[in-house]
Amino acid sequence: MADLNYYKDKVCIVTGANSGIGYAISEELAKRGAIVYMAGRSPEKIAKAAGELSAYGDRVRPLIMDVTKEEDVRKGIEGVVAEASRLDILFNNAGVGGTIPFEMATLEDWKTIIDTNLWSVIYGVHAAVPIMLEQGFGHIVNTSSIAGIVPPPFQALYSLTKYGVTGLTECLKYEYAEKGLHFSTICPANIATPIFNKGIDGQARGDLRIPDDAYPADKAASLIADRVAEHKGIIVVPEEPYTDLWKGYILDRPEIEEWLQKMAHDRRVAFETGGTYF
Repeated sequence: MADLNYYKDKVCIVTGANSGIGYAISEELAKRGAIVYMAGRSPEKIAKAAGELSAYGDRVRPLIMDVTKEEDVRKGIEGVVAEASRLDILFNNAGVGGTIPFEMATLEDWKTIIDTNLWSVIYGVHAAVPIMLEQGFGHIVNTSSIAGIVPPPFQALYSLTKYGVTGLTECLKYEYAEKGLHFSTICPANIATPIFNKGIDGQARGDLRIPDDAYPADKAASLIADRVAEHKGIIVVPEEPYTDLWKGYILDRPEIEEWLQKMAHDRRVAFETGGTYF
């Protein structure tokens, strides 16, 4: 069971904090007594998000940072450490979705999604690890996806970035275990966030459509906070039925193979007819 006081006065950075999972995690951390730097590249959006959590006083602080720019990430993290004297937990959460037929994807699409979903995590880890090694403690939490442990058809671009995040984080979990550093990978399935109507470029595409089975973001944040406090490595959200799905894929169970084949067929039909591809 998670220690309810685990986050009290811990210094945390959350990227992609102006909405979705990042916002929900920021709020959950603040509830649990953490000092939360809410990071985003839009001053207006991040100020609004931080303002919505003003009940937590100066424990919630805006941090302007474009995660696709190495210098921004480095200066942002170093600035927090200079102000707070340490960095306990870094949540590399910023990211974009992408469900598209492979043959329709441009090289610019590939570059955009890799810059946002993968390079941003590399920049964060690269900046934070030396600081945490010097401190002798720290925890880095990288947001991957269920698509980073199970390969969904029509998400080759997205899945490549998320498998990369999962692999990176798992490697570092073992590499730095003896140095007092912890690493966790968040693997969300369908969470009720605005990601479902945004393209690879992060821009909204029509009205927000969220799958009927989407898990509430606040519940996801609570589960994530519990599992991070337990120093769990891979954190599947929600845990069921997606942990069984992941295990079934690894074990090559025929029902999971059939499910993925059906998803591929249904999504192909949806793209060709203009339907919904959830």
